[in-house]
Amino acid sequence: MKKLFLVISAFIITLAAYAQTATSLFWRSDSLQVNEIVSETGDQYRKVGHHGPAIENSHMILRLYFNDSGAIDLYSKSGRGMELERYLWYPDAEQQAAGAGVDGYIVGKTVGCGGIALWDGEKEVKLVATKGRTARVGDTKKGSYVEMIAYGVEYMDGLVDIMIRIDVTAKSRLATVTASELSGKKVQFLTGVNYHEGQRVSHDKDHISVWGLHPAKEASLPIGAALLFSSKAFPTVEKTGDMVRAISAPSSEIKTRILAASTKEAELNSARRFEEYVVD
Repeated sequence: MKKLFLVISAFIITLAAYAQTATSLFWRSDSLQVNEIVSETGDQYRKVGHHGPAIENSHMILRLYFNDSGAIDLYSKSGRGMELERYLWYPDAEQQAAGAGVDGYIVGKTVGCGGIALWDGEKEVKLVATKGRTARVGDTKKGSYVEMIAYGVEYMDGLVDIMIRIDVTAKSRLATVTASELSGKKVQFLTGVNYHEGQRVSHDKDHISVWGLHPAKEASLPIGAALLFSSKAFPTVEKTGDMVRAISAPSSEIKTRILAASTKEAELNSARRFEEYVVD
């Protein structure tokens, strides 16, 4: 009996660990959760639930837009409970007042918080999928993942297939973003964090940090968004009019990490605390 109790206890602990991450992907037409969506058109932004595959850890929810933008959008949570399955990204005002998070991040025309585009040496190249787009979600041994593949992106007089993958684990508030060219061809990736007027922006050779209120009607609290990366992988970091962008050296694959917070959470609830965590 004691051995059975220990086995059951271990099983419950394992379930609790996995309950700290979650994913969601579905067509709005039927709202049925699926593991994969394949589209020949490459742009199903308005037909896929919450506009693309979404992933959650205990501190934030991220979504990849099912279109050419390559953008990652942020839902900022105030608590550590899982909210994605319950609210599907859009809690109402009453639910937010009761503690739910908020879709208060504005991506605009940028790659948002750690999203991916390409760089051709002179300008940004969006992930226009001329041969279709695939989205997937699933679980790993330590958490969950989402990924998006854009097939046939026109780049430097040729076509490339670009995958964006986000991984979260039960024991870390950070999310890992992996971008790769599936055939192994070297490209230059562009990523970064966007910002708006009045927000506090800081960056160095290996991080970008933005804190403040977004100009959205849903925005009700200051949000922190940050990107951590290797200076060797991303030798160029520069501030533009709407984002701080990082441009990679030629590579077939790069990895970055995303961090998010808000004033309603217990740990990183101020610009100072958030920036100290990013730099540490």
